[in-house]
Amino acid sequence: MSTLVESSLDISNAVSRETVRAGDPWMKIIRRGQVLRILDLMGNQAVDTLFFNAGNPEDRYSAVDTIRAQQKIYLTTGSRLMSTGGNVLLTIVADTCGRHDTLGGACAAESNTVRYAHEKKHMHNCRDNFLSAISTWPFHHLTKRNITANINFFMNVPVTPEGGLTFEDGISDAGKYVELRAEMDVICLVSDCPQLNNPCNAYNPTPVEMIIWDPQ
Repeated sequence: MSTLVESSLDISNAVSRETVRAGDPWMKIIRRGQVLRILDLMGNQAVDTLFFNAGNPEDRYSAVDTIRAQQKIYLTTGSRLMSTGGNVLLTIVADTCGRHDTLGGACAAESNTVRYAHEKKHMHNCRDNFLSAISTWPFHHLTKRNITANINFFMNVPVTPEGGLTFEDGISDAGKYVELRAEMDVICLVSDCPQLNNPCNAYNPTPVEMIIWDPQ
């Protein structure tokens, strides 16, 4: 069965539509049964994302447990996003891109320096976006200790035969999307990646749209 599955949801029935500007963070609670669509508006845009159990944010998305549950390092339709407590946070129910990264992590001032050049340290990055968003989050006390390995929706990070990672041109295109059904109330934390030093955003960060439907 193909992992490329289009949504049956009608955009006119969405209860929330928000555009996240290029390089900005976004944070919201997705209620159990709601469906979140992350829409790549212009194509080739990486969306760094973390999820937390809204009732207990210490129970958060676990890359290790998600990879083990799927026996795959890439996510697509049918993938269950597992938490550190062994719970299913969300399930991918539609996907028109076909593959999403679990290994590449989020860009940071430190990684920009190590990977690229010392003068890149000041550049806007996803980790700083995450920290900025949680610093004003009114519902739970989240700190930098809660920022762990994330998902990179739409990002293309092939694994080399030697076991290394490379950051390549994205496989998404304008209008492609991924939809996730929340299996419990979850906090969604996003950085619409501002990276300019590798091709994950085609060296040109662009906006994305976050769309939510109530349970059908």
